[in-house]
Formats: sequence, C-alpha cells, structure tokens
Amino acid sequence: QVQLVESGGGLVQAGGSLRLSCAASGSINRINAMGWYRQAPRKEREWVARITSGGVTNYADSVKGRFTISRDNAKNTVYLQMNSLKPEDTAVYYCAAEFLPYGSWGQGTQVTVSS
Repeated sequence: QVQLVESGGGLVQAGGSLRLSCAASGSINRINAMGWYRQAPRKEREWVARITSGGVTNYADSVKGRFTISRDNAKNTVYLQMNSLKPEDTAVYYCAAEFLPYGSWGQGTQVTVSS
C-alpha cells in the first residue's frame, strides 16, 4: 500500500503562486510515476501533470508554462509549483501514485483563485 498526503492549498489572488506538496509513505518502491489531478465544481476530474521515476515530466496544455512538477526522492515528496494562477485553476487538487494494480490517491487539497 501507498499512502499520499497533500498539503499547500489555499486562497490566492489571480496572478499569484502556490506550491502543493504530496508526501508518500508505505511501499513507495512500487511507484512508477506520480501525478497531479484536479476537479472543479460540477466538472470531471482532469489530469494536470505527471513525473516518472526517471524524472520525465508532462503537463496538460492548460497549465504548460505556468505549473512545474518536481520530486525530492530523499523526502518521498512530489511538488506542484503553480505560478500565474487564474480563477479557472480553482479546484480540489489530488495527488496520485501509479503502480500496479490500482494505484493510490490522496485526499485532495483545495485551491481557490480569486479574480
């Protein structure tokens, strides 16, 4: 099992920045990649960013150039640095760990961007 705990959400004005953290514990050697997803009110959950165990990163077009995913292997933590935030970035952000057979999700952290 892998447990994930997110932190770092909050309220920020448009144009501001936040950094989300996701601390992993448990069978972390099984993890192939880590990702961030988000779900806005009345919308489906959408993928935001992903980083593999080898450090390869990918981003959704909506956040490319504004968000950066990174990892600190010594701390078993993945980060999502979010800059130039927009009101449409408002959502609950979830951390996800990819491993067989089902992966694991964190509990989510709320990000609210005011206009």
